[in-house]
Amino acid sequence: MTLVLYHHDKSTCSQKVRICLAEKSVAWENRPVDLANAENLSPEYLAINPNGVVPAFVHDGRPIIESTVMCEYVDEVWPDAPKLSPKDPVERADMRAWLRFIDEVPSMAIRVPSFQNVFLPRFLAMSDAEYEAFRDQNTLRREFFMRLNRTGFSDEEYDNALLQLAATVERMDAALTKGPWLVGAQYTIADICVAPLFQRMEDLGMADIWAEAPRVADWFERMRARPAYQVAFYEVSRLTDQLDELRLRPREAG
Repeated sequence: MTLVLYHHDKSTCSQKVRICLAEKSVAWENRPVDLANAENLSPEYLAINPNGVVPAFVHDGRPIIESTVMCEYVDEVWPDAPKLSPKDPVERADMRAWLRFIDEVPSMAIRVPSFQNVFLPRFLAMSDAEYEAFRDQNTLRREFFMRLNRTGFSDEEYDNALLQLAATVERMDAALTKGPWLVGAQYTIADICVAPLFQRMEDLGMADIWAEAPRVADWFERMRARPAYQVAFYEVSRLTDQLDELRLRPREAG
């Protein structure tokens, strides 16, 4: 069975799918998507993923989109160990509740400091007309780019994003009292899906968010020690791999 992965090195959503594929030892063909040149909005890519975002993969000619869905698909189609979803229905429901939370809260929140601290110069260099054209091309992310407004997010939105990331750490710290992983004894897709967000926070100089959460710090170290994590985070896949200096503002909340 052939799996072709359309992804971007530094995309956190791409990273979690790469971790999952590595955990299951699934081979894949590499199809990098050039986001800087809007390849994700090309007719060819939109035919695969009409949302115009990465990642997506094509498995035996059939496209699968949405990174969390892709992880669950991989675990179902390749059922051999390690099993990444609990067998017990209650524990599986717990994992899926974590997946919803991760998609809706920290995955959205991490975009704010990422764009504010790293990607903003690209937009500052645009004229208003150029930015509006870019914004309007990205239908699915148009509202996000309206809030970014070329010149950066408001202090209120930036601080709220940091509060959401801090709340994520707090919730994880409570869950980890019940076991080494988010759903207790079993390592699951929930752990995989949140891990790239911690790598991004560390790359942004924000590791102090979990400085007083030793269970979370231990969880992240164990995540990074897994061979699959090392496979997924190859050279040039972290923000810090190609940036000489990050434009960081002090964390004022969280």
